[in-house]
Amino acid sequence: MSHLSIGIDLGTTHTALAVARTIDGERPQSVAVNIPQLVGRGALEARPLLPSVLYFAHAGEGALALPWDQGRTHAVGEWARRCAAESPGRVIASAKSWLSYAGVDRRSNLLPLSAPPELERISPVEASFRILDHLAEAWSRCELPESGTPLAEQEIVIAVPASFDAAARELTVEAALAGGLENVTLLEEPQAALYAWLEAMGRDFGKHLQVGDVVLVVDVGGGTTDFSAIAVGETDGSLELHRVAVGEHILLGGDNMDLTLAHGLKAKLEANGASIDRWQLQSLGFAARDAKEQLFSRSELERVPVVIAGKGSQLLGSSLRSELLRSELTSWLVDGFFPEVPAQARPAVRQRVGLTQVGLPYASDPAITRHLAAFLGRQADALRRVPGFGEVSQGQLLRPTAVLFNGGVLKAQEFRQRLLSTLNSWLAADGAPAVRVLPGEDLELAVARGAAYFGEVRRGRGLRIRGGTARSYYVGIESPAPAVPGMEPPITALCLAPFGMEEGSQAALPEQVLGVVVGEPVTFRFFGSTVRREDLPGRELESWTEQELDELAPIEVTLPTAGRALGEVVPVRLRAAVTGVGTLELSAIPVQPLVANERWQVELNVRSDSEVQAP
Repeated sequence: MSHLSIGIDLGTTHTALAVARTIDGERPQSVAVNIPQLVGRGALEARPLLPSVLYFAHAGEGALALPWDQGRTHAVGEWARRCAAESPGRVIASAKSWLSYAGVDRRSNLLPLSAPPELERISPVEASFRILDHLAEAWSRCELPESGTPLAEQEIVIAVPASFDAAARELTVEAALAGGLENVTLLEEPQAALYAWLEAMGRDFGKHLQVGDVVLVVDVGGGTTDFSAIAVGETDGSLELHRVAVGEHILLGGDNMDLTLAHGLKAKLEANGASIDRWQLQSLGFAARDAKEQLFSRSELERVPVVIAGKGSQLLGSSLRSELLRSELTSWLVDGFFPEVPAQARPAVRQRVGLTQVGLPYASDPAITRHLAAFLGRQADALRRVPGFGEVSQGQLLRPTAVLFNGGVLKAQEFRQRLLSTLNSWLAADGAPAVRVLPGEDLELAVARGAAYFGEVRRGRGLRIRGGTARSYYVGIESPAPAVPGMEPPITALCLAPFGMEEGSQAALPEQVLGVVVGEPVTFRFFGSTVRREDLPGRELESWTEQELDELAPIEVTLPTAGRALGEVVPVRLRAAVTGVGTLELSAIPVQPLVANERWQVELNVRSDSEVQAP
C-alpha cells in the first residue's frame, strides 16, 4: 500500500514540487517532480525548478498557449524569467517578499510596480496564487502514477520562511485556497531542509548527529536570509529534535546580489559613454543573474558577456554590451555580502529618508555575516529550557556544532567558505570547537522534498522536529490613567502564547476581567519576542526594551455590538489558541453573554472585514 504527500517550496526565486511515498510501511521516500512550463515561445518542457516569475504578454504578442489553456496571456516560469531582461515592466518577481511586507496592503493591486498604463496590476496574494495555480494545472501533465488525481485532492505541505509572521502565513494559505488547494499545512523552510537531510541520510543520520549537537541552518535564497537553530536532545533513550531559535525576517539574498552586479555593470557601461535609465538597470539585474550563475557553476570561466537592449532598440535593433568578471564577483559579492567581521559586529542601521518610493523593505546592511553574528548573540540563551541542555556551558553566543546549508545562493563555494571561516573564528574566540558541515545537502530542492517528507512524518513515519511558535506573543492592554499633556496612557503587554506553543493548542490564561469597546473603531496592539522564553501565558510586562519585544502590525477593527450600545465597554475574559497554520487567535468571552457561546475572536493577521468573528 502506498501513501502520498505533496511538498511545495513557494520560493522567492524558484518554486519546486516534490512527492513523498511510504510503500508497505517502509521509510518515506521523497522525489522532486519536473514541472511543465514554457521555456520558449511555443516550447513546453518539464523542469525541476519553476522560476517564481510572472510575465504578462504585450497586446500584439499573441497567446502564451499551454496544453491546458490555449488562450493564456501570461506565463509563469522559465519563459517569464527570460522575458524579464527585455520587458521588466511586464514582469512580477519576488512576489513572496511582497507577501511578507506589512508596509503595504498585500491584497491591493500594485504589481508590477513599473507596469505600463495598459497593463492591469495584481496583488502579491494573486501573484502567489497564479504560481500555485500553475502547479495545480501542470500536475496532471507530470509523469507520476498519482497525477490522475487532482492536486487539489492531495494532502499538501507548503514551506514558508521560519521568520514569516502570522499574517504572511495566513496570506500564503489564502493564495493556496484561491488555487483550489484546501488541505494545506505550513512548515518552516529550515525544518524542511533538515527533514530532507534526515531522509537522505536514512538510518545513518546518527553518524553525523548526536545528543548535544546544535544544528545551525543557514538558508540564503533569492529574496531572504533565514537562520534557525535545532538542538538534538534525548528523552527515554530516544533522540528528539527541538527547533530552539529563529532569526528575524531579513529581506536579503540573491536579489540584492543581482542588483549589486547591475549597479557595477552600469558603472562600467557609463564609463564607456552609455547612459543607463531605470528600465535598463532592471534589465541589467536579470542579465547579471544569469552571468553570475554561469561563473559560479563553471570554474573554467573567467568572464561572461552581458547584453541588454539599448534605448529605442525596437526601432534600431541596438544593444549594449559589457561583461562580468570572476574577480568582480569576489570584490562585489563575497567581500560585500560575507565580510570577515568579529562576533560582536551588528548590522548597520542607516537613517531613513523622509520620502521614499513604494518598495520592499530590504535590509539596510548587506553583510550576511553581521546578521548571523546578531542572531547568534541574541540567541545565546536559547538552549536553557531544552531538556538535557540546561547545564550546557553558555558563552557570548549560541554555539552551533553543525551547519546545514540551504538555498540556491549557497551553491557558490566562495560564499560557503567565507561564511564558515568567519563563523569558526567566532567560535574559537568564544572557546568552542569549529562546526561540522552536514554532508549531502540538496540546496535547491531540499525544501520541497523535506516538506513532502514531513507530510509522511505527520502520519507517524519518521523523526519529528518539535518547534511550535517561533516567538512569544503578547497583546497590549491600556491602563486607566488621568490625562497628561503629551503622554499616552501606559500600556502593559499580556503574554498570550509562550515560545514554542504547539499549533492546534490553547493557552490557559488567568481569569482576570478586562474590558473591550464595541461598536466603534478600536486598535489591538500585538507584540512578539524571540528571546523572552520564560514568559508563560498571563504574565504582564510593564516595561521592556526594543531588543526584548517587537511591536507587530496593529489590527484596527470595529467589534459588533451584538445588541449592546455603541461605545459600551464589555467585561470579558481572554482565551488564546494557535491554529494549525500558526495563526494566533484571541477570543474575548463576555462575563455576562447575551447569547450562548458568545465571543469576539480576533486573529493576528491582516484581515479586514474578517478579522473579527462573532456568533
